Amino acid sequence: MPSVGPTSGPPDGLTGDNETEMTALFTLLPEAVSTIRADDKPAILRLLAARFAEVYGLEPSHVLERIEERERLGSTGFGRGVAIPHARMDGLGRPVAVFLRLEAPVAFDAADGMPVEFIFGLLSPEQAGAAHLHALAAISRMMRDERMHQALSEAPGTEALYGLLCNVIDRNAA
Repeated sequence: MPSVGPTSGPPDGLTGDNETEMTALFTLLPEAVSTIRADDKPAILRLLAARFAEVYGLEPSHVLERIEERERLGSTGFGRGVAIPHARMDGLGRPVAVFLRLEAPVAFDAADGMPVEFIFGLLSPEQAGAAHLHALAAISRMMRDERMHQALSEAPGTEALYGLLCNVIDRNAA
């Protein structure tokens, strides 16, 4: 099975053997799902990079640099309260994801001008090509679903958020 973390080996025993951590398109670990407080877009991106670094054993400054580089090309806030910051970077064996629910909506330069409340971050290997695009498309489809949006808003905590996300991701990948 491909490595999840840096190419030098998975962090802290992360082997990818636990099938609940893996989807056909990307890895989303329970520790990668959180509810956070942030005051602005730069704070969100810093917290997102820190979460990627902590969970997947990556260098936080490098993650932030790549996410900000992509964001300068155009906002990843695609509307309806959702942003999907994403980037490609060396050192990954497969795409990895982080999901953040914001305690309060934050302006994110979204396409519809509305603040965001959900951040679904995605990092893919530099040469991921179609795999990166398929993962982005799956995340976009999931986050456009009105029932899913409502369920994520009402989820009582991170375990419930993770369960909702994995259930939909696995069902859509099948």
